Amino acid sequence: MKLMEQKQPKVIIFTTPTCPWCRAAKQYFMQKKIKFTEVDVTRDQRAVKDLIRLTGQTGVPVILINNRPVVGFDRAKIDQLLGLK
Repeated sequence: MKLMEQKQPKVIIFTTPTCPWCRAAKQYFMQKKIKFTEVDVTRDQRAVKDLIRLTGQTGVPVILINNRPVVGFDRAKIDQLLGLK
């Protein structure tokens, strides 16, 4: 009997090109082999409105893991939502 591979959560990261915490979060996901979709809020005004609606925040990074927002590069919360320990 084969073990089922755990499905990876959907990860979206809202970033800006100059944000050092955004780069750190993306690097962390790559290191952990977590696929993610990046949304550059400087190029997508709708994304900015979505961020404010979801979190009340205008800062980045905001990371959505299965639609649950993490504001900032909060590694402990990211690991918890991804099931990493």
